[in-house]
Amino acid sequence: MGIERVNSRIADIQSRMIALQTQQAGRNVQAQSTKSASGAEGGTFASYLENAVAQEPAAKKSYTLNGKGIPTDLAAYGNGKIPASALERVGDTRHKLWAPAAESLNRMIKDAKREGVDIGITDSYRPYEEQVDLARRKGLYSQGGLAAKPGTSEHGWGMAADLDLNPKALSWMRQNAEKYGFEENVPRESWHWAFKPA
Repeated sequence: MGIERVNSRIADIQSRMIALQTQQAGRNVQAQSTKSASGAEGGTFASYLENAVAQEPAAKKSYTLNGKGIPTDLAAYGNGKIPASALERVGDTRHKLWAPAAESLNRMIKDAKREGVDIGITDSYRPYEEQVDLARRKGLYSQGGLAAKPGTSEHGWGMAADLDLNPKALSWMRQNAEKYGFEENVPRESWHWAFKPA
């Protein structure tokens, strides 16, 4: 690998770091970085640099929270009414979360996999209409069911995921999830993990 290629990769990573300050720009740079790293020789070096950049905790990213712990940029839209531009995919699934939550969950899933632990995802952001349907079908949690009152769900903020966890994965989550900003906060639901930004 020539020095020009190394310098080019470093410049790409630096650009990505700057772009992380804004969600939209971050998504564009990430897509370009992934594309260039996957097909290039010397991918190991690029992978190390990319992983180092990805290690920045979501909690250190620039956003503010309201008095209820909801990011102000999301609160302006309302629970279950978050636009696609504020959401990011979890891995290669159809599931989406608020961008910092998705980034942290992606990092956590990747780190767990390196330790031989598989974490799947079964549910994520839930629009208001889906919250209403779920409450109708599964009943309200306050009445013994499994659904939050529509308009109050952590899923409606894109800040909670229902995970597919075998006993080994659940144990790993209970030991490590806090490092990634996630907590198990709903009794009776060991699959529900909420992102709690600092």
